This record gives sequence, structure tokens and C-alpha cells, in this order.
Amino acid sequence: MNDAAFIAASSASISGWIPFVVLVLYLMVLLVIGCIGYYLSKSGEEDYYLAGRGQGWMISSLTIMATFFSSFALLGAPGMVYREGVVFALVSLNVPIAGFCVYLLGSRIWLAGQKHGYVTQADMLCEHYNSHLLLRPLITFVGVLFAIPYVIMQLKAGGELAAVLFADYAYAFEIGTIVLAAITALYIMIGGMRSVAWTDALQCLLLVLGMLLAGVAMVVSLGGLSGFRDAVAELPDSSKTVPGNSGFWQLPMLFTVCLLMPIGGIIQPAQWMRFYAARDRDALKKSALIFIVLLTGCFMFGIMLVGLGGQALYPLQFNESGVQPAPGIESYDQILVVILKDHLPIMLGPTLGIAFASLAIVAIMAAAMSTADSNLHALSALITRDIYDRFIRPQAGENERVWVGRFVILAATSASLSFVLIANRPESTLSGFMEMIVDLALFAVAFSVQLLPMTIDVLFLRRGNGIAATAGLSAGLLTAFLFTPLLPLLVEITGLSAFDSLLAWVEQAHSFLPVHASAWGLVVNTLVFLVISLVVVRPRSPKLPSSRRTNDRPAEAETVPSVH
Repeated sequence: MNDAAFIAASSASISGWIPFVVLVLYLMVLLVIGCIGYYLSKSGEEDYYLAGRGQGWMISSLTIMATFFSSFALLGAPGMVYREGVVFALVSLNVPIAGFCVYLLGSRIWLAGQKHGYVTQADMLCEHYNSHLLLRPLITFVGVLFAIPYVIMQLKAGGELAAVLFADYAYAFEIGTIVLAAITALYIMIGGMRSVAWTDALQCLLLVLGMLLAGVAMVVSLGGLSGFRDAVAELPDSSKTVPGNSGFWQLPMLFTVCLLMPIGGIIQPAQWMRFYAARDRDALKKSALIFIVLLTGCFMFGIMLVGLGGQALYPLQFNESGVQPAPGIESYDQILVVILKDHLPIMLGPTLGIAFASLAIVAIMAAAMSTADSNLHALSALITRDIYDRFIRPQAGENERVWVGRFVILAATSASLSFVLIANRPESTLSGFMEMIVDLALFAVAFSVQLLPMTIDVLFLRRGNGIAATAGLSAGLLTAFLFTPLLPLLVEITGLSAFDSLLAWVEQAHSFLPVHASAWGLVVNTLVFLVISLVVVRPRSPKLPSSRRTNDRPAEAETVPSVH
């Protein structure tokens, strides 16, 4: 068999039944884990949402890492390095920052959860400020603004994977998206946090293996380290310098993303609940160390190598409209799957190559599902405890709230799925909004990071008050919204010309100081929080416990305890 025939046969195998069988087996394993989680679960919210607060350091480490590194790791980040070059590889600095946040914030959040029986973010923050009527819905809204884009991101990843693997089949993107959504929602609804954590552990191992395997495959396919170095040296100058090929990653933007993106990814609802679920503080400290060492290595020796090598193998197209992926690649996010499909069988031979390619494909699916399940599960807790239980049916029992949570998972999955399918149509006005997975991630953290002033105050300073927290968060969310792509998209959809001057002002501000939307929002948020905290004195009178304690634990202190 000549080389051309071998490549065609190998590509057909990877695009055909072998990865299909592997994916089906993998999805069946996830459902089995979900069933085991259901069998071992106990009745009540604390078990469904926090697995009885008994997760050891190993499971805690893996589930925290899996929730943080989603399809962003195996599709989005390599796609962005492929588009921009070396500049985006600097975003790997966000991993140590995130690990430090796990170490610094996690143990304090865990201690507060153990002491007071908290389940959600709002339980802790609102009880500290004795403010529920406005602040609790606002915090829940932040959770929705983070969780839904992240779920959309993961479902899009499933569609991108299917679109490359099964390119000869009609509606491959749609079918891949629907299957990933259905399986993910099903095992969360069955087993709750226990199933989510166990599947996350499996998915994290596959994720790490997939990243490192992809990096090795890239270096070998370019002739070893020397060949890889020579290939990267031949890349366009814009791929090796700031601000990258598109000009987007100027130093202020790069700095704010490296600093604020990991913080937003750690204080988002799903991670916060993982802190509550840990068995002890030592588990979180070990998790932080493993997080920093393992994920930083995966980013540098997996993501960066794939993205830069992808440019060498599939050169970018530069024209009047900007930079475009190589012909035959529909999306930057597909670069890793294309490389696995085209080069792994050649490098390892037909049998071993197809086997490893299938394993890497499963890793991509695992990366998507590990974050989708965590965010759907957290969103269920937010809506159920902070809205339904607080404002709609305070008299509802635990079993009723668990079932309402399951309905929330189903509704959120359906809404996210509908968005992905509609936005995938070429004529859709939403298609530009979800062009790249990284863009969705940056959109989500612009809102979650607005919880930082309150979090720092509650855990360390305890100088603010409910009015300051509510006003600061509201101002931060509104400001961040103005600098996201959602505002021009909203204006385009509605056709309202009244916002033209506002859009012009936003563009001028962004051109003057090109920082991420999260930074604009955080500056306004912090200023409003500080000013009102100084003007309005926090009442000293004792307050009654306001969170529903699932274990009937007494409130032992008025504020979150200081941890030394």
C-alpha cells in the first residue's frame, strides 16, 4: 500500500466505526457510574449536591482540575494558540494563579461550609451580610451567567468533534451535540455530586493523558524536538510576538486575562461547591499543589506544542479580512482533532495509531463533559436553593427540592442545546458570538469574577455591608456586560439605534485601555463596594441564621470564621 492509500485508509478508520465504538463504550461507563452513584447515595440535598462532604484529596484534586480544564484545554486553547501563536501560550500563567486561589480561598470556604452547613455561594455571602432579597438573586444570576456559557461551550465541543470525525455524515455536528447533552444530563440527574465527582476523576485522567499524548504526537510528527524547533522558527513573525496574528492580545489584555480568568474560574459556583464537599482542609491544600504542577505541565507540553505545531503543519491564511485557518479546517478549535486524524496513524502505525487516536478523542469528549456536568449540577443547586426554596416554596421538603433540581438540569441542558444548534446555522446572528470556545470562556469569567470583592471581604476583611455588596455587584455586572460582545450582538438583534452612542463610547474606552471586560467590571465593582462600605456602617446587631441547614446544624457564629 502506498503512502497516499495508507493515509486515506487510516483517516477513514478514525472517521468511521472504531472511534464510534470507543465513544459508545465510554458513554456507557459514565452511565454505569451514574447508577452506582445513585445506589450509594442517601436522601437529601447535602448528599445530592455535596456527596455528604466526604471527598478525599484524590477525588477533590481530580474533580477540581476537571472542572477548571474543560474543552477549553483540548480544543479551545490549542485553537487559540493555532490562531495567535506564542502570545497565547503565556496564558499558561493562569494555572499557577488558579492553584494558589484553591490554596488560599478553598480552606476558608471549606471551614465556613463545615461550620454552618452552607451549600451554595449565596448561603455564605448572604448570611454574612444578612442580605437576601436582592443580593441572593444577584449572586444566583452570576452563577447562571457563568454556567450557561460554559455548558454551551462544552456542547459546541462535542459538535466540533463529531463534525471532524464523521464529516461524511449529514448533521454530524448536531448529532454529536445532542448525544453529549443527553448523556451528561442523564448521569447528573441520576447520581448527583457523587456521580459527577467520580466521572470527573475518570475524565481528568483522560484529559491529562490526552493533552500529553497530543503534545508528543506533534513533536514526533515534525521530526523530533529539533524539527519542531525549526518548524516554529519558520512561522510568521506575528505568530512569535505580541499581540499575535489578530492583534487582539495586547499586553494589558493579556495581563488581565492571565490574572482574572483563573480567579473567575475558581470562585465560580461549581468550584465553590467542591470546596464545601472536601473531607478536610488538607484535601484542598494537596489539591492546590497537584493542580499547579500537573496542569501547568499539561498546558506547556500539550496545548502549546499542538497549537504551534498546528501552524507549521496547516499554515494560516492571511488576507484582507484578517487571519483564517488553513483550507479544509472549518474552525480553529478543530486543529487538535485534525492532527490526531491525519498524523497519529502515520506516526504509530494503523493499529496502534487508531487506538491512541480513539483514546485522545475520548479525552476530548471527557474534557467537555467534565465541565458541563459540574456547571449543570451547580446551576441546579443555585436555582433550587437560592430561588425556589427562598422565594417560591420555602415550605418545600428536601426530596421535592432535589426533584426540582433535576428539572433545572434538564431545562438548562435543553436551553443550552437549543442555543448551540441555532447558533451553528450559517445565517444565524449568534454564530459570531460562539465562533471560538475561548471566547465563550472569557465571556463567562467576566461575570463570575465580580464576586471577588465580596469573597475577599467575607473571608478576610469583614468590613463591608449588604448595601455595598449589592450595589458593587450590580455595577460590576453592568459594566462588564458593556464590554462583552453581547452588547453589540443585542443591538444588532433588536435594531435599537439608541445604543449607538453607548457603543461608540465603549469602543473608545477599549481602544484607550485594551483590557478584558472582567477588569472594567471589577474596577467599578470594587470602587462602589469600598465607597458605600465607608459611608454606610454595618449594623452590629446579631442576626438570625438565614441559610437552610440540611443537617440542622446550629449557627455557631455570626460571620465566617477567620482561619489561621
